[in-house]
Amino acid sequence: MSRIFVPSRGPADWQSLLAEPETQWKPQYSARTLAYCWEDHEGFPPEVGAILSQHPQLADASPLLIFPEWKVLLPGGSRASQNDVWVLARGSAGLISVAVEGKVKESFDKTLAEWKVDASPGKEVRLAYLGEVLGLAAPLNDSVRYQLLHRAASAVIEAERFGAAHAVMLVHSFSEENLWFGDFALFASQFGIEAEVGQLGTAKARNGIPLHLGWVRGDPRYLNA
Repeated sequence: MSRIFVPSRGPADWQSLLAEPETQWKPQYSARTLAYCWEDHEGFPPEVGAILSQHPQLADASPLLIFPEWKVLLPGGSRASQNDVWVLARGSAGLISVAVEGKVKESFDKTLAEWKVDASPGKEVRLAYLGEVLGLAAPLNDSVRYQLLHRAASAVIEAERFGAAHAVMLVHSFSEENLWFGDFALFASQFGIEAEVGQLGTAKARNGIPLHLGWVRGDPRYLNA
């Protein structure tokens, strides 16, 4: 993957970065909705800033760089974890790594039990690595969604790579019914966090890095942008 990046000229520039640009770029879909929301603000969207402000060391965070469809390499296979948005932010406590998963109606895809069917040695390596990065003891709960594991791990991995003091994983949901929140709550519970919509929970990941998890309600006016 190239280390050279060019500035965005607007939401449409995000489309070409998608795994399936034609099928994923539609109104009421998370990729397009997220792009229009994030491009509409100089810094964090207000709801993202609001949830970060709940933690004293994140309260004054502001984005330095925002990358759509940011890929984080993982062992055990060729497929990277592709973050819908990854942000390198800075606050009074230092640098902050923020991984964002956008959602409207889409699910979090496979549970670990489904993902492990006919598991290859590569999958076993990857799963052990994700657990180690997140500070979760094996065996991991088979009902947890695999996507949430590698998205949260992305935040920690990039925090380590850039020397960030904090890692944050947010689900930025534009579903007015909070579809799939139960899956997020189950994931958060693995860290001893009792998840609530709009509330930030904090745990410890590898090397003692604080890992903050939150479910953010996005502005529905971007659904039909």
